[in-house]
Amino acid sequence: MLRVLTLSTLFPNAVRPTLGPFVERQTIGLAARAGVAVEVVAPVGLPPWPLSHHPHYAPLRALPEREVWKGLAVHRPRYRVWPLVGAAATPAAIARALLPRLKDIRERFPFDVIDAEFFWPDGPAAMQLARALGVPFSIKARGSDIHYWAMRPRTRAQVIAAGHAADGLLAVSAALRDDMAALGLPADSIRVHHTGIDLERFRPVDRKPAKAALGMSGPLLIAVGTLMERKGQRLAVEALTELTEASLILVGGGPDRPVLERLARKLGVQERVRILGVRPHEDLPALLAAADVAVQPSASEGLANVWVEALACGTPVVTCAVGGARNVIDRPAAGRLVARNAQAIVAAVADLLASPPPQAEVRGAAEKFSWDRNAEELEAHLRALVAARQPMKGRVTGP
Repeated sequence: MLRVLTLSTLFPNAVRPTLGPFVERQTIGLAARAGVAVEVVAPVGLPPWPLSHHPHYAPLRALPEREVWKGLAVHRPRYRVWPLVGAAATPAAIARALLPRLKDIRERFPFDVIDAEFFWPDGPAAMQLARALGVPFSIKARGSDIHYWAMRPRTRAQVIAAGHAADGLLAVSAALRDDMAALGLPADSIRVHHTGIDLERFRPVDRKPAKAALGMSGPLLIAVGTLMERKGQRLAVEALTELTEASLILVGGGPDRPVLERLARKLGVQERVRILGVRPHEDLPALLAAADVAVQPSASEGLANVWVEALACGTPVVTCAVGGARNVIDRPAAGRLVARNAQAIVAAVADLLASPPPQAEVRGAAEKFSWDRNAEELEAHLRALVAARQPMKGRVTGP
């Protein structure tokens, strides 16, 4: 039996059910494999009183410290955060809070390995916990954890130290693996581990009635992701000034929502922009399948799940040549890789609207991604780390 402790600050809860659905789905897949047992530790950061009663944090206080979430045993221990002070101390705070809990868990569930699901702050915290408990650990890189946190002066050293200390590393794309190696992380320890896709849920439909169900008609574009500059929704809104027949759905919440609303009004396209806010992951198949083109002009990515989900719905993608985009947009039917500006987006979208690729051909680009394969590869990776530590058991050290 392989016993895995999954450590993830990106894991859904009742307050934020759309947080890290890809981590949730991967973990469910791993736990479903014969000979594997999994428990999840999803720490919850809370500031000291009275800040803990602020509306941003108050709902988190009510989360259960242990629950069964979609069949998984999930622990949600609290750790201390200090808003506006900085993130550099977060991994140490997580490790201090979690170590007593993990010791208790290990009495009942003697886990063999810690599987950290994001490089920051999960990775450095896992490093400290694994050292204290004498178990191997793995870290998975997903994109912004490398492109953002590994570039910040106050967190870079911790990211790199955790990468060197890890028994194994995962990256969601070959391009992200190369970026990790360029940081000085050990290339031989990095394994590419692609995301999965539920091809039963994400599938093509007849677009006309799908649009009608949303109260829309005509050419429809969609962008899914946190509303922030790095995701590039501003460029999609700007493109509407020339794509005069098209409408745009934005799915997601974030700091740029008022910016995008003002921009749409300024450009006179507000009647063709619908911002839906954060939506449950279960709503995405219908939204993506209704769209003619998914527009995702990100400045950086690892391998965006929404690329694969859109393709599985038969919806081509217009994005930039970042991260693993070339691994996904690997054929003309899958979409276009463009420069990060509105004019390039206009040209690519107009081309796809003028000659829509067959939905089955678009979907073909997603069919190589599978949650079953994802779980199989993750199990093999973690078993190898545990096996590599076996000769060390019982070894006599010291005088």
